[in-house]
Amino acid sequence: MQGRIIKSLAGFYYVESEGKVYQTRARGNFRKKGQKPYVGDFVDFTAADNSEGYILAIHDRKNELVRPPIVNIDQAIVIMSAKEPDFNSNLLDRFLILLEHKKIKPIIYISKMDLLESSKELKMIGQRYQEIGYSFVMDRDSLLPYLTDKITVFMGQTGVGKSTLLNKIAPDLALETAAISESLGRGRHTTRAVSFYNLHGGKIADTPGFSNLDYDITNAEDLSEAFPEIRYYSHQCKFRSCTHRHEPQCAVMVAVEAGHIWKSRYDNFLQFLSEIENRRETFKKVIKRK
Repeated sequence: MQGRIIKSLAGFYYVESEGKVYQTRARGNFRKKGQKPYVGDFVDFTAADNSEGYILAIHDRKNELVRPPIVNIDQAIVIMSAKEPDFNSNLLDRFLILLEHKKIKPIIYISKMDLLESSKELKMIGQRYQEIGYSFVMDRDSLLPYLTDKITVFMGQTGVGKSTLLNKIAPDLALETAAISESLGRGRHTTRAVSFYNLHGGKIADTPGFSNLDYDITNAEDLSEAFPEIRYYSHQCKFRSCTHRHEPQCAVMVAVEAGHIWKSRYDNFLQFLSEIENRRETFKKVIKRK
């Protein structure tokens, strides 16, 4: 039989196939091969009536996230709060470059708009992201049409209200929520497992929150590709290995000066590039000491 893993819990994998859900375990040979089934995997499995089934094979994946462990995703709703915690464009860009690198379509959703005295500044920010090509959504009703016929991950910084949002658009889920810690300025981790839920003609997943985010990019070229506007202009640079920081005839720096690339996004690009280079230097020093 063939199906898709929709939940993973305590060593069991729940596989949906032709409208039924089967409880299975993974064969031991997956560990020997260094493989592990993830939620979202298409698998071959066996299941007898009233007994535990076994996963026999894992199909090729089109993409995957390691944290949270989930694969074959169509899109991700990146939730950023307007307040408590305050909107953070640097963190948002970290989510965006992760998703761009993984070939997962990002959709930006702003929560807690009711806490703002004025939404003017956020609307201006939203317009800039829309000019880049991102969907920027500021109310729940506008979000629902994006979910139809898609596998969607909900992700965001801890405390932005992912589970609260899902409870409002899908009350039957009754996901656990927690209040914001005023002393820390962040919420407690409330989502403990990754599972798919049927919603609005598609499948969604709530995921654990993050207080920080690591992105799987190790060089300037991949980082440039993860910024759509920088990717567009980088092909016009004189040097193919241009880092868009100091090289002559850099089309990206010209575009920044002309206002075609948002300065704050470019500043974030430079910060992320420095972080990549520092990690690489640290790794080299560790290797030398060994």
